[in-house]
Amino acid sequence: MQDIMEKRLNEQGIDLHFIQSKKYKTINIIAKLKAPLDRESITTRALLPYILKQGTKSYPSRRDLQLKLDDLYGAVLSVDGGKKGENHILTFRLELANPKFIPEESSIMEEGIALFSELLFHPNVKDNGFDRKIFEREKDTLKQKMNAIKDDKMQYANMRLIDEMCKGEPYELHVHGYEEDLNQLTAENVYQYYRNSLQEDKMDLYILGDFNEDEVRKLITSAIKRDDVSLGEVSDIKKGKGNIKSKEVIEKQNVQQAKLHIGYRTNTTFKDEDYYALQVFNGIFGGFPSSKLFINVREKNSLAYYASSRMESHKGLLFVFSGIAPDDYEKARDIIREQMTAMKNGDITEEELEETKELIINQLLETMDHPQGLVELLYQQVLGEKTISPNELLGHIRNVTKDQVVQAAQKVEEDTVYLLTSEGGQNNE
Repeated sequence: MQDIMEKRLNEQGIDLHFIQSKKYKTINIIAKLKAPLDRESITTRALLPYILKQGTKSYPSRRDLQLKLDDLYGAVLSVDGGKKGENHILTFRLELANPKFIPEESSIMEEGIALFSELLFHPNVKDNGFDRKIFEREKDTLKQKMNAIKDDKMQYANMRLIDEMCKGEPYELHVHGYEEDLNQLTAENVYQYYRNSLQEDKMDLYILGDFNEDEVRKLITSAIKRDDVSLGEVSDIKKGKGNIKSKEVIEKQNVQQAKLHIGYRTNTTFKDEDYYALQVFNGIFGGFPSSKLFINVREKNSLAYYASSRMESHKGLLFVFSGIAPDDYEKARDIIREQMTAMKNGDITEEELEETKELIINQLLETMDHPQGLVELLYQQVLGEKTISPNELLGHIRNVTKDQVVQAAQKVEEDTVYLLTSEGGQNNE
């Protein structure tokens, strides 16, 4: 695999990341705005992507904006938000046709960067607030999204697990915000918050593709300016609570299929040396269809409709998800615990180890094949405050030994068992 070269520089309070690659036919411009998770701002930040992608100062409606994107040979624009560790990240993406493939259209890059700058710095604003009509409409859209989670029982169970597991920690905050806070927001105070975040958030800007660096740097420094940058507090991510005593939470609703979700503290994050061993641990434990959870809980014992595990790399958490019949709760929970014990005891074959490492490497290579995936992978380094090239990452995974996996497993502690089950324990839907 060709090595990925990332060149970093700081211009006007923005960390620029230039990644040259002839693999892609497009140029990708991606901005990441990072701020600590905070109850005061989470609902505002959840709402912002909905509003910002509806239009800008020069292109005030979604239709105007789309016509401009069509004019730029079908450029694609998106804005979204999410939480990573104890930070909230706003992501702005623009994918442009590479002017090298459209020789007579030399201004695409200039127009694309100008549009991206306008999306960030000049949204559709009237009287010191976002456009009222758009603001109210998008508040309703977000409210619908919040309510939809209650109906998606898998998503709901995971949200409730985090509520219980991370009480009092920033990570407990709901990524879509809170309805009672949403009702307090105005077009003016949300715009004012956005203006402040443009100055206070840590901003990273990625340019990925086959482009002339000097030319792009000039275009960016003239179009994308931050004045008076005053970075807010950096979130100090704590790995665990120490002396964990596992707790069990059972919630009853009118459901047919119970959701058994378990949360663990891994006591390992992206910046730690044993992070790679933890990735392999997760793969063997529940990350793939060949994993212990899938085979033992679902295949051998027919106890689950699904059973898998996922890591949160920056907060040091591991989640197990399973859908079971309400009456099988104890049996399923015990078999999941047995798989964790097997991992801690080193009950891992050489074949499991090697197959899982290959699966992880293939997954990473697939991620790097997509511009967005590659940028997400590189942004992990910013969040984790650790520099490691994608090739080094692959090398570390290849070199993980069984002993290292067992050591990583032994640091994992069960924190919370959450069960969403049917009322009265019977199928009654």
